[in-house]
Amino acid sequence: MPLRIATFNAENLMQRFDFSGFRNDQRKDRTLQMIDVKDERHFQRLEEARVVAHSDDSMQLTALAIAETMADIVCLQEVENIQTLNSFEYGYMFKMVGRGYRQKFLVEGNDGRGIDVAVMAREETFDGQKIEFVKIKSHAQLTYDKAGLHTPQLKAMGEEAHEKIFRRGCLEIDFKIGGKPITLFVVHFKSMGPGKNGVPGREYTMPVREAEAKAVRQIINNKFNGKSANKRWLICGDMNDYRSRILVSGGINTKRGFKWVREKTSAVDQLLKDDFSVSLAERRDKNDQWTLYHTRGPQEQHLCQLDYILASPSVASLNVNAVPQIIRSGQPYRTPFPDGQDVDRYPRVGWDRPKSSDHCPVVVSLNMV
Repeated sequence: MPLRIATFNAENLMQRFDFSGFRNDQRKDRTLQMIDVKDERHFQRLEEARVVAHSDDSMQLTALAIAETMADIVCLQEVENIQTLNSFEYGYMFKMVGRGYRQKFLVEGNDGRGIDVAVMAREETFDGQKIEFVKIKSHAQLTYDKAGLHTPQLKAMGEEAHEKIFRRGCLEIDFKIGGKPITLFVVHFKSMGPGKNGVPGREYTMPVREAEAKAVRQIINNKFNGKSANKRWLICGDMNDYRSRILVSGGINTKRGFKWVREKTSAVDQLLKDDFSVSLAERRDKNDQWTLYHTRGPQEQHLCQLDYILASPSVASLNVNAVPQIIRSGQPYRTPFPDGQDVDRYPRVGWDRPKSSDHCPVVVSLNMV
């Protein structure tokens, strides 16, 4: 009885316009930086036109990437609200996949931009097993002090004990697949962000992501009364951290070079140590686990994995041959592919945009024995 589960950061799946770029240049689109904007109203009109012009291609490519996963359940990040998800599924997904993702779940989280984690599910798997929703719980309100996870490092960052741990949320959702239970924990951890006080962004924000990871682990242990190893569960989402990178050298006019390096530490380690969970993508070749291309120009570029499906020991041991696919056909042409990994892009993918997302969907087929 196979079940296909995917995770995908769909990158700003939103209905509203974001006008914050008028006062924050870091949020202003580069096309508007080339225009002499007269005032805020002028900026708003230009931003509206830009978003409308770009959105249809982007949504089609996002839908194509999800359709290629052929997933029964899709865990999503960066969704504005349930109305946005309904509109996207009806306007784009339904025409592509036939049987639509009729079951949709989202609970508002903590992100200041209003982007949340969500889940879409079919009513049945492809082989006809019923996908039954059981219950949903959000952990977005969990605080550092309640979880006992406040540290001096967090205090030094300005994080107070009474504040919420999760930057977006942790969505716990129980399903039965053909009568057999499985629990998904859908997350989107704190972004690495820019550096501060001379400390690189990833290092500076690491304590927050580590607290989020420890909180997820605590939530799972509490749910299963400390006996999580023998239960069916998955942690899915964008963890905004990597355990290794492929350093990329060269550029558009020079030969590319690729060098794999292991990181000394990662927030994801908190969920893997002591065999708490298994990163299924690590069953792929170490040079072929990446889900995102990061660049700040030719001098700073790498491929890395930010998007994960972590399986309980029970699920992993019952699916020893389950190796996730990473869907890269929606990546823009600027993304460098190591030798032998290049794929055909979807129609209308551009050099930098349009694209399906800056992230790649990850999908795995699991036997619900």
